[in-house]
Amino acid sequence: MGKKKKGCFRRIGCIAVVVLAPVVCIAVWVFLTWPDVAALATENPQTTAFIEAAKTNGDRVEWSWVPYDRISIEVKKAVVAAEDMSFFSHNGFDTHELKIVARDAVKGKKVRGASTITQQLAKNLWLSPSRSPLRKVREAILTWQLEQDLSKQRILELYLNVAQFGPETYGVGAAAGRYFGVPAGTLNADQAAQLAAGLTRPSTWHPGVSSRGYSAAVARIQDRVARCDWLDKLL
Repeated sequence: MGKKKKGCFRRIGCIAVVVLAPVVCIAVWVFLTWPDVAALATENPQTTAFIEAAKTNGDRVEWSWVPYDRISIEVKKAVVAAEDMSFFSHNGFDTHELKIVARDAVKGKKVRGASTITQQLAKNLWLSPSRSPLRKVREAILTWQLEQDLSKQRILELYLNVAQFGPETYGVGAAAGRYFGVPAGTLNADQAAQLAAGLTRPSTWHPGVSSRGYSAAVARIQDRVARCDWLDKLL
C-alpha cells in the first residue's frame, strides 16, 4: 500500500476517534447515571431534579410525603381531570393528544402541551425543563420504564408527591398545609381544583392568587371532574 493511502487511512482514523470519542463518553455517562426506575415500585425518592434545581437557586423548599391512601380522592380526580384524562388507558403516551399537537404545529397554530402524568413524573424526578432532543429521548425511555415497572396508582402517588403546587411548594402534602392548613386526606373538591389548576403555572397560579386565568382554569377542572364519575372506581 502506498504512503499516500496509508496517510489517508491514518487521517480518517484520527477523525473517527475525534468524532466518536465524545459520543462514547456521553453513552458511558448516561449508562452510569441512569436511574433505577424499578426501585420506585417500593421505595420513595429522596429528592427530585426539580427540587435540587430549586435549592441551587436558593429557594426554601417545602416538601412532605403522603402515602396514596392518605391523599384525598378529590385531589386525585382533579389532577387526572386537569392533566391527563387518558391516564388510566394509555401506556405513557397520549397518541390522540400528540396527533392534535402535530396537526396544530403544521397549521402554525399555538401548540398546547401533550405530556402525560407519567412523562411529567419522569421529567420532575430526573430531568430538566429543557426541550433539547436528548432530554426528550431520555424522557421517552424513562416514561416507558415507569409504565412497565409501576402500577398506575403508584405513578399517580409519586406524581402527587413530587409535582410543584406553588412557589417553593412540592407535593400535595406541603400544598395542603401551606394553602389550607389541613392534611392532604381532607382536601375537598373545591380545594383540590384550586391545587390542580396551578400545576401548569405553579410559580404564579396557586390558591390565594387573584387571576382571571387561574379562576377560569379552576372552573374548567371542576366541570371536568363533575363529568368524570367513572374515575372513582379507578382511583
